[in-house]
Amino acid sequence: MVSSVRTTCPYCGVGCGLIAKVDKRGGVSITGDPEHPANRGHLCSKGAALVETLALEGRALHPILGGMRTTWDAALSEVAHGFQHTIDKFGPNSVAFYVSGQLLTEAYYVANKLMKGYIGCANIDTNSRLCMSSTVAGHQRAFGSDTVPCSYEDLDLAEMVILIGSNAAWCHPVLFQRIAHAHQRNSRHKVVVIDPRRTASCDSADLHLAVRPGTDAVLFNGLLAYLDFHGAADDDYVRDHTSGARQALSAARESSGSIAQVATVCGLAEDDVERFYRMFAATKKVVSVFSQGINQSSSGTDKVNSIINCHLLTGRIGRPGMGPFSFTGQPNAMGGREVGGLANQLVAHMSLENSLHQERVQRFWRSPRVATRAGLKAVDLFSALESGDVRAVWIMGTNPVDSMPDANRVRAALAHCPLVVVSDCMRHTDTTACADVLLPATTWGERDGTVTNSDRTVSRQRAFLSPPGEAKPDWWIVTEVARRMGFSDGFPYRSPADIFAEYVRLSGFENDGERSFNLSGLDAVDYDSMLPVQWPVPAGSSTRGTSRMFADGRYHTADGRARLVPVQPRVPAHACDADYPLLCNTGRVRDHWHTLTRTGNSPRLCAHTIEPYAELNPADAKTLGVGDGQLVRIHSVLSKDVVVRARVVAGQRRGSVFIPMHWNDRFASAARVNALLPSVTDPISGQPELKHMPVRVETYRPAWYGFLLARQRPRLNQLNGLAYWAIAAGKDLWRCEIAGHDWPTDWSVYTRGLLDPSACDNDRAWIEYRDIGARRFRGALLHKHRLEACLFVGSEPLLPAREHLMALFSRPRLAAVERQGLLAGRDEGSPLVCACFGVGRDRIIQAIQESGLSTVDEIGATLRAGTNCGSCVPELRALLTLEMTRTRA
Repeated sequence: MVSSVRTTCPYCGVGCGLIAKVDKRGGVSITGDPEHPANRGHLCSKGAALVETLALEGRALHPILGGMRTTWDAALSEVAHGFQHTIDKFGPNSVAFYVSGQLLTEAYYVANKLMKGYIGCANIDTNSRLCMSSTVAGHQRAFGSDTVPCSYEDLDLAEMVILIGSNAAWCHPVLFQRIAHAHQRNSRHKVVVIDPRRTASCDSADLHLAVRPGTDAVLFNGLLAYLDFHGAADDDYVRDHTSGARQALSAARESSGSIAQVATVCGLAEDDVERFYRMFAATKKVVSVFSQGINQSSSGTDKVNSIINCHLLTGRIGRPGMGPFSFTGQPNAMGGREVGGLANQLVAHMSLENSLHQERVQRFWRSPRVATRAGLKAVDLFSALESGDVRAVWIMGTNPVDSMPDANRVRAALAHCPLVVVSDCMRHTDTTACADVLLPATTWGERDGTVTNSDRTVSRQRAFLSPPGEAKPDWWIVTEVARRMGFSDGFPYRSPADIFAEYVRLSGFENDGERSFNLSGLDAVDYDSMLPVQWPVPAGSSTRGTSRMFADGRYHTADGRARLVPVQPRVPAHACDADYPLLCNTGRVRDHWHTLTRTGNSPRLCAHTIEPYAELNPADAKTLGVGDGQLVRIHSVLSKDVVVRARVVAGQRRGSVFIPMHWNDRFASAARVNALLPSVTDPISGQPELKHMPVRVETYRPAWYGFLLARQRPRLNQLNGLAYWAIAAGKDLWRCEIAGHDWPTDWSVYTRGLLDPSACDNDRAWIEYRDIGARRFRGALLHKHRLEACLFVGSEPLLPAREHLMALFSRPRLAAVERQGLLAGRDEGSPLVCACFGVGRDRIIQAIQESGLSTVDEIGATLRAGTNCGSCVPELRALLTLEMTRTRA
């Protein structure tokens, strides 16, 4: 008997539907849901590997108080008493919640209700502040509400898609494939990528504008002026449905009055700028997709409005195949925005600054009080912990010690705070290490609730696994604390369905259309069987929802008109100089997510990117004397540094460095890139500038380099004495890339010190090879002819391939010839290219050579590589080009 459950992916904001099947032995399989409108059965590499992340290793399974296991009753009482005592002594503004786009809507809702309606303070903010709050502010300025105009269907219908600060091929691969397929089907379809880096998203682009970092608003102001000058404005739409066009155009002409001026400021060729402007003007159905490259800026809100302005001026909004479209980063960032999870929101698209909204919400909640002014945004919240203004904080489902800017300061602020509560599914993160109270939360697969994706589709997450240990859902944890604080009447919930039903009623409460967010039409819908639906769903409407917004030209401003906002472009807060001559940009890699707490446990997802790195342009690398694969140390003005592996990449803009955001102290020795970044924020949205930091890059030369492969994960205290280490999950093993300052006198003793003591008992056989003159050491540990661990060390970074050795860990025992050749080290093995189907580089090259494959489609038909999420398609094309070049030579 196999049970089948429809649910939603826990990763990005695409919100892909999944079908989870559990067999009678507890085995789980995951496939894409062909009926879900977000993905129509397709999955990316991360979604396809979800089964590998379900193991209980590292999970928080029991409440922890003061470092010791305790009961739920004791832990909850401690939290409730600690918060109430702090409020009684220092007032409601002395406490705060920091929540997450990983939470389900029901948990978000009760946390927001507790803080704003019962504690009476707005000090609840979310990690969505770090990724989407500039979009929220831009929407509110332009539309009068945080309303996404578009639907994913518009990506299929558009004739031109612009990707602005978005590497969708890696960060939103299922949506990128929709764009790529539309591009293939329609010869008139155009794709433009605007990004300082040449990313995988450029693979399908007709035009790539490698803009100078921070100059996006200049580029789009120039487009606005160009559209007006060349008669591309929709004068009727501007007259009937907008305001502010004259002022916006005046500002645009001032900063971007000519193509030559724009090209100079943006670091682009004039011909490329003019070509982009002509393409936009000549194409009616344009979708402008933007993401973190726009939002994570000290002027992110203005950049968002500079994009929206161009759509309003041309009337390209509210109709099929057109509009400004923000791709959100987290699975429920949108749900958090809807419930009021940001410190400057109330709830359900009602405003903290509006006294009528305050009264309405308090009356609906029947709460003793309600917040009347904005609370502390994320950066300010952690500054308040440091100053002592906030003395109790509850962090839910997020890891700010790694994800916040000036991350070391955040860690110090938590250490200074008298009460730190963390509810998380993981026992050990850099943030749970700071917790006075740790509350074990359920996670994906174990919990029930709803999420909202980037195009306003509300979907169900459903449980198909039992909660492990004593883990509890987030909504239950918050509800129990609220009851212990004396608020039982306001928190009577027995299930997430109870919470969702209240939330649905509130969304329609005294809502005559002034608020776009409305779910009241779902009031009679069965929660358990609820299908995905795009809001708004007002009472009496079809439960199929609303595909796109503003079709009638009516907006949620006081006069019903959209606003074109005058944008005066501002340079980023920090500029490069002689001491810090390179510009650091951060972002995601293809197969990892956030701070590795989930993907870091998947061998398949770790195989594509093993360790943290810094991308450098070849000219910069040559100037610095840095070779591909060498270690480098990167400093910032905060006097902090990271040590990572150099990748010399032609697609990296000269003068810039790219470092992934994922690695932290659980997976690398010194790779918390956000420790380099100061807490500079957008003055409107409060979103930090995470894409623009001057740095200095230096070669880093330890005495030796090596790698350790071990069946058991080495403990952190065994690795922290090394000059450098980075750890990744492999199949039946853990892989460590390491380096050290001092050459040990006894390598066999040193190696055993790196391993778990249980792996080194007396019945293990140790073999080794030394070459003192060449400064080379290799050793291996075996148990009954099964490989347990091996260490390879040399004086240079170039070492034997790991893949052949890693494959030996899957063998129950090694044959005599394999044991004899174990330490020889072979240059065999193949880096992973397609994570979805586990296809390596050598297998692809062999198929190209032997079968005469000449297209990506032929590779897919032969090996399946590139046929699922498509993230590896640029690498497949590169291999085809490489083989074609080799054959011709």
